[in-house]
Amino acid sequence: MVKGLSRMTFIVSDLDRMEVLLTTVLNARKVYDSGDRTFSVSRERFFLVSDGAADPDAPAPIWIATMEGAPLPSPTYNHVAFKIEETDYERCLAAIQSLGLEVREGRARVDGEGARFTFTTTTTTCSNCTPGRSANAWLATPANSN
Repeated sequence: MVKGLSRMTFIVSDLDRMEVLLTTVLNARKVYDSGDRTFSVSRERFFLVSDGAADPDAPAPIWIATMEGAPLPSPTYNHVAFKIEETDYERCLAAIQSLGLEVREGRARVDGEGARFTFTTTTTTCSNCTPGRSANAWLATPANSN
């Protein structure tokens, strides 16, 4: 039985730039850096997002691994959606814009989905930041209504 998500791994051409993105936008904390060593297939860094150490009611941390490698040959819609607090929306959006990333503000497809924005990194992978309860909004929508 699946108990949750263990980690996400992003292949990136610039580990330093991805570290800035993760620490600036998601307030991630770097917990490991292989340096010049390659224990798996390339140099790598690990990050924790929302580790909630001081908050017993916090959600489980998100473990993100970044590995050095060539970017995808063309843009895709493969993506990860990060759920954020409504109060963090403007801060996250400004942080992404300050990094010079391509940003598209989204639109709600169903009632209750909430605002969101999508950004594309040099990995040619999209990410979304979505405040609110978008999964619950989709679950409450009849499958044949769209």
